[in-house]
Amino acid sequence: MGEIVMSNEEINQVEIFEKLVRREVKQGKAAGILGISVRQVRKKLRQYKLHGAKSLVHKTRGRLSKRKTSQEKLDKAMLLIKDSYWDFGPTLANEKLLEDHKLEFSVERLRQEMIRTGVWKPRKKRKANTHQLRERRSCFGELSQLDGSPHDWFEGRAPNCNLNVLIDDATSFVLAQFSKTETTQDHFKLVEIYFLEYGLPLAFYIDMHSVFKINKPSNLDSKKPSSFDKYEGLTQFGRMCKQLNVEPIFATTAQAKGRVERVNKTLQDRLVKEMRLQNICSIEEANKFLPKFLKKFNKKFSVQPKSNVSMNRKLPKNINLEKIISVQTKRVLSKNLTFQYNNTIFQVKTKRSAFALRKTKVTVCERYDGTTKVYDLRGKLLDYSTIKQLPKQYRANSKQINQLVDDILIEQGPRSKKSHWESSKKELEQPNSFYKPIGAV
Repeated sequence: MGEIVMSNEEINQVEIFEKLVRREVKQGKAAGILGISVRQVRKKLRQYKLHGAKSLVHKTRGRLSKRKTSQEKLDKAMLLIKDSYWDFGPTLANEKLLEDHKLEFSVERLRQEMIRTGVWKPRKKRKANTHQLRERRSCFGELSQLDGSPHDWFEGRAPNCNLNVLIDDATSFVLAQFSKTETTQDHFKLVEIYFLEYGLPLAFYIDMHSVFKINKPSNLDSKKPSSFDKYEGLTQFGRMCKQLNVEPIFATTAQAKGRVERVNKTLQDRLVKEMRLQNICSIEEANKFLPKFLKKFNKKFSVQPKSNVSMNRKLPKNINLEKIISVQTKRVLSKNLTFQYNNTIFQVKTKRSAFALRKTKVTVCERYDGTTKVYDLRGKLLDYSTIKQLPKQYRANSKQINQLVDDILIEQGPRSKKSHWESSKKELEQPNSFYKPIGAV
């Protein structure tokens, strides 16, 4: 007689069915013990009397499932992953196999096969999050989180750059734009896209980067506030928020604005790999690709808000959005109606008497696209011409300095180490040179 392989549950059933055969227990009580219906007990009892204990063994034991994925299909998927998606996670790899190669798997089955073949190493479980969770806002447009994400977005195919990200707190809807560094003008460009498409949100949730907030008292003007400088103590971004009645809220920790930090991490994984597959190698190409990518990204990851009411406000008809979303600088006109801005001398043109504009204050508004407009104190647009370009002077903060030096190197052209060494050697050989060889007296 052959061996019968049974589970512990099936072994325990043998004793109950033996008692049923000997009529030591009623069928209703046996059904309660086994957790099945009386009808099922009768059916199993009839089979037990005919075939004994082996009738209790599940009929599909030892058989291959009709739904089992063939090893040939899995091997094909592993070859594709090793060739094109070698650093993709199981979820993203599964999506690409379905979209581009029509190979359908469950994420868990693919993950197990990737682990078995050594393509993917399982991650350790994260430690419990000790930060208190904050509930999402209820309405779209109540709160928008804004941040910059510097990263090697092109994986060495182009210099490192920055991705400016805006995410709605209620829906996780994302807008983004690539730029060389995180600057005021780049954030202006991103928020203007949002304003024109959806309106004005109630508030921005931002960090204490110098683009958004003046953190050092020394950066404040020592002069007393005047009617001309009513936005004293605010950055250009803060001034824009005040003019548009959008409240800036500053996060004290990175964890506080976790929603935008988490989406940055997700984009650094998914967006980088998608741009690699598309062979995108520049900021211009990446910004053209972003709308298509974000449309699919938002469809997958955005959520429905608790309320269907949108809190975004329509732009007022009489508002000059181009002027507000610009870097504004104050200047005083000379007797000749000239002023200097951005290493350039500007000449204001007027049909009125020049005496009326002498020593008056004007506002210079520079847009992110490089266009510059000049307004008088009443907000009237002034005509001008440029009469002289002064030598270039560079200014940069800590986040911009590396990009600025790279731009200078490109502008000045390549310089060989040999020519640099020869010029340095000539300087050292000069008798009055400041630099002297080590050990010289």
